[in-house]
Parts: sequence; structure tokens; C-alpha cells
Amino acid sequence: MIRMKTALAACLTCSGALHAQQGDGDPASCPEYASRLGAPVETVRYLADDALGGRFSGTAGERCAGEFIAAMYASLGLDPAGEDGYFQEVPLASAAQPHAPPGRGRNVVGLLRGADPELSETVVVIGAHYDHLGLGEFGSTGEAGEIHNGADDNASGVAALLAAARALAGGPRPARSVLFIAFTGEELGLIGSSWYASHPAFPLEGTVAMINLDMVGRLEDGEMIVYGMGTAPEWREIVPAANAGLDIPLAYEESGFGPSDHTSFYANEIPVLHFFTNVHGDYHRHTDDAEKIDAEGLGRVARLTENVARLVATLPERLAVIPGVGERTESPRGSGAWLGTVPDFTPVDFGVLLAGVTAGSPAEGGGLLRGDILIGIGTHEVADLQGFTDALAEYRPGDEVVLRYLRDGEARETTVRLGDRADRP
Repeated sequence: MIRMKTALAACLTCSGALHAQQGDGDPASCPEYASRLGAPVETVRYLADDALGGRFSGTAGERCAGEFIAAMYASLGLDPAGEDGYFQEVPLASAAQPHAPPGRGRNVVGLLRGADPELSETVVVIGAHYDHLGLGEFGSTGEAGEIHNGADDNASGVAALLAAARALAGGPRPARSVLFIAFTGEELGLIGSSWYASHPAFPLEGTVAMINLDMVGRLEDGEMIVYGMGTAPEWREIVPAANAGLDIPLAYEESGFGPSDHTSFYANEIPVLHFFTNVHGDYHRHTDDAEKIDAEGLGRVARLTENVARLVATLPERLAVIPGVGERTESPRGSGAWLGTVPDFTPVDFGVLLAGVTAGSPAEGGGLLRGDILIGIGTHEVADLQGFTDALAEYRPGDEVVLRYLRDGEARETTVRLGDRADRP
């Protein structure tokens, strides 16, 4: 990774310094960047540099990231669509979000106006969150105090968003408008997208679809999971057509709800897709750095995003939303029982495939490993992620439970004492 040697970088690496700079982030103090948009991996390198300190919501590093995104919107000729130019201010702290800092974050909103006089009053939203975990004091599965650069989570999504914006702005404009939103506060509980859904730049009834890009930088030889396929019948034709010639291996999931920003739109009965190249061992750790990004794969995801958006924005008729596909779940944050598993979102016939376990967690103490398939917690079956959430909610911190899981097809059991999310390492 290219490390930017600036005074800001030196300051932001100090423990606690980043969180103290809620009001900073003046463009003059941000690391330099080119005036024009580069390749997607170059966007990742900027956003995931140590100089931005992990982009925790409301901090100087996140504000610098927002300035960069706004500058790239301007270079592409996107119209400002926020309340203050490209920016929409978002209050972070609330009783429902106890981990949020007391400041304000910013969504970054740019508009590509459609070519049709009537259809341009409707929009396709392409979104990606640009905040991350800062020094890992909240939400880390690794070492707190280290800069969590979030190259895949979610500098990669912003990079794909900007690349799709460049392609759509540079080609024939689609009939409908396309709205690009970089969200703040996703890691704290979908704060930015929830705020936008309550304060939209375009009426939600005029929003025909939302494409969410969250962790799309590790395609390599694996599948990309496409969530939301059940939210509109047209997706079954649109997505394969958009993938023609790109040949990205795709795994389809029906649900429109999940722990990312598309949920805020599907809750308002807007068809959604969520592109996701799956979790990995660097998820929410300080090791999620730019050199681990699959640059070629990221470019293909950006082209798929462009193709899907163009097809949807060219259709004369709106997509037919199918509401309520997949049960809405609360984000697993805050207090409550904690196991410490990291799910792999690749679909399995039954259970939850594990991408790993958190160091020092009950799951690690119970001997669970990457590749295990969790199928039961206590007296409850775990058929899928929803089942996992429901089962864990039945227990309290300190309860002893038997975990049932498969390892290489063999059924096993282990007993663990559940921890408390509020006390996670």
C-alpha cells in the first residue's frame, strides 16, 4: 500500500486523536488526490490509506473521504443533490445508537439527470457506505487501537460506485435519472441510509430501484452473491443480461433485508439488489488493506453495476416490487448474547457456514473453526442467518448452551458460555 506521508497521517495514527477531531476535515487539511477519477483500485488506495484513519463516522478522516467523493462527482459532471451542495448532514448519536459519536456525518449525493423529460423525474439509486471502524474501538473482530482501513469494507463499494458513475455519465444517458449516494454511519446501524430514506433528495415513490455495493473487492475465483433477487420479478432477466460478457459467477439470494444499506430502501418497498463478494479473514480487522483487493474483479463488478443500472433506468415501466421477501432482522449490535462467529454468506442447504471466529470469543473457546456449519444453538435449530439471530436472541449473556455443527460432514457438539456484546474484545 502507498502510505501518504503527511502531518495528518501522523496525527490520525495517534490513539484517540481521530475521534477528537469531529469538526475537522477541511479540504485543505486532507491528503492530496488527482483532480480526475482514476481506476477503481486507485480510489480504494486513497480511501483505505492510513491518512484517513479508518473513516469512523463523523471524524476528520471520514470528512476527507467525503470531500474526495464530492470532488469526483464534480469531475464527472454530476449535479449536487444534497442539502449543502453534494452533502446531506446526518445526526449520528441517538438513544437507539449508543455507540455513535455525538457529532454529525454526511451522506454524499450526486445526480445524473436522465434524458427523458418525464422519466427523468424518477431515479435509480446506486449506493455504498464509505464509513468504517476507525481505530476499531467499536465493531472490530481484531485488535482495537490499530487503524482499520476498510479497503474491502467499504472503499471497494465506493470505488465501484464511482466507476459506474463515470461510465453512465460518459455514455448515452438513460431515460431515468441515476442518483449516487455514499452513506455515512452504516457500521453504526445503517444511520446514513435510514436518514436518507426519511429525508430523500427525490421522493421515495419516484425511486424505482436501489443497487447497494458493500464489500465487492475480493471476487478473485469465487462467486459474487446477489441479494434481493426476490424483490422484483424482473431481476431474473436483468441481472443475467447485465452479466453477459462479464461472466462473473453469481449466487442468488432472494431476501431484500440484510445488515447493509439496501434494507433502508426495501423497508420502503423499493426493489433492491446487494452485490457482495463475501466475507473473509480480514473482515472488520486492521488487515483489510488495499493490496488485498482484486483490481480486475472490482472492475468487473463496477461494469455489472453500470449495466444493471442502465437496463433499469431505460425500462419504460417500473419494476414490480415484491414486498416482504425475507424477514427483517435487527442489526446484531449493542447489548445481548454474543457468540463471536463470523458468517460466510455463501448459501448452504441448512445452517450457517462460518468464515471464522473472533479471537477471545465463546465460539473460539468452543473450538469452532472456519468452514464449520453451525446448525443448532441450545434447543433451537439454525437453518440460516435468520434462524441464528432468532436462536441467539433466546439466550442471555452468561448462559451455557450446546452448539451443534458440521465439520467435513460430521455432526459435532460443543458447550460454550455466551458472552455479552457490550463487552466484546
